[in-house]
Amino acid sequence: MQPLQKLLFSLPLWALAAQAQTLAITHANVIDTVSGTIQSDTTVVIDGNRITRVAHSSRLTPKAAQVIDAHGAYLIPGLWDMHTHVYFDSTAADGTDIVLPLFLANGITGIRDMGSALDPVLHARDEIAAHHLLGPRMVVSGPMLDGPTSHYRAAIAITTPADGRQAVDMLHSRGVDFIKVQSGVPREAYFAIADEARKVGIIYEGHVPDAIRASEAIAAGQHTFEHLIGIFEASSPDETKYLTGKKTVGMFLASYDPKLEDNIIQLLAQKQVWQCPTLFWERGQWLVDAIDYSQDPDLAYAPRSWVEKHWPAAQKGIMKTLDVDPLPVRKEFVLHELEIVRKLHAAHVPFLAGTDTPAGVDVIPGISLHLELQRFVAAGFTPLQALQTATLNPAKFLNRLDEFGTVQPGRIADLVLLDANPLVDIANTRKIEAVVSDGRYLSQEDLMQLQTKLKQLAATR
Repeated sequence: MQPLQKLLFSLPLWALAAQAQTLAITHANVIDTVSGTIQSDTTVVIDGNRITRVAHSSRLTPKAAQVIDAHGAYLIPGLWDMHTHVYFDSTAADGTDIVLPLFLANGITGIRDMGSALDPVLHARDEIAAHHLLGPRMVVSGPMLDGPTSHYRAAIAITTPADGRQAVDMLHSRGVDFIKVQSGVPREAYFAIADEARKVGIIYEGHVPDAIRASEAIAAGQHTFEHLIGIFEASSPDETKYLTGKKTVGMFLASYDPKLEDNIIQLLAQKQVWQCPTLFWERGQWLVDAIDYSQDPDLAYAPRSWVEKHWPAAQKGIMKTLDVDPLPVRKEFVLHELEIVRKLHAAHVPFLAGTDTPAGVDVIPGISLHLELQRFVAAGFTPLQALQTATLNPAKFLNRLDEFGTVQPGRIADLVLLDANPLVDIANTRKIEAVVSDGRYLSQEDLMQLQTKLKQLAATR
């Protein structure tokens, strides 16, 4: 029996042909992710995979097959990680039986996958939807569209405009949910991708390519900016030079112009271009030589090959690109990023929480999303606003507010039950008592069993 099969069959509530059940969570404190109010002593009834009733416990006597007493606990919508790479290059082999279950074990019930091998990610999306595979629901791009010299295996090399159009058409025909563009896409090919995506009716998201100005990406209809790329360049009088020349964080800081920054912020606000800044990943990248991941208390969830092979290799690769900027400059840039996020947020630019997991160093699936929310608070968000970036905002972004993002009748039953109030301390999102994923209940005992097995499996990889 394969490891994944052992994992699945050890959790009876997650049988491959799991039947819909009626579930009632009673006496919970339900957090309203729109207003931040808390409905105390509330009962939530779930029939199949939908929430059917939400009312004060005194007014609702559930006749459910399973009743959960949630006295003192806080109920929130399931969390989303909006920047992941499940089947990506050196970690792809661990996507099915480690990466995907780790998301659920940490309350992440939905992900946006921003670059994975096509066949595996489409298969996983469909198998999870059919309850044949343990993992969060998935919105996927398939492979990224990158430049002709891309070193990523989970990418399609684009050289000409025709290449870009063909890639969009192929991915659209295969049923991906959106197109992901990477930094290396050539200038004319980028505009061809944008045009073809518009013609076939699919959105495109991702990096602002090196050869494109942020203002041009906005005008072309790019739906998201990842990692704040493009904003740094647009905040400098040297933006045109950066289109074809070298750029470093030290150069960004040295040429920073607050008036130019304000111009691009106002344009992003006017067009409501979504930002997924991956702040935890960014900090780890720019300070890769200053962070000792061997001290991470969650290291046991990372496969041994990541810790002993992939992460050291990634560190060396990152350091080759950082040697022109000393550590103090990079520390200043990390603070500069938080300040940009604060200003964007103040201008009402919309945000999504994403982590880039498992790419990079010590960005562990599931766990890193909670750390990303803490980085949002460090950037000046209230705990509610940080929570919204992983609950309400993904629902808005996906145009699925009628299904996700709030605890209301009619919504899909993706929920997380917490032992403490995340509106008091956003770190409380890690204090998970139970998870409901597509109507299926994982108790604290189930989660602990799953976590134990994931640690055991990670130790063998």
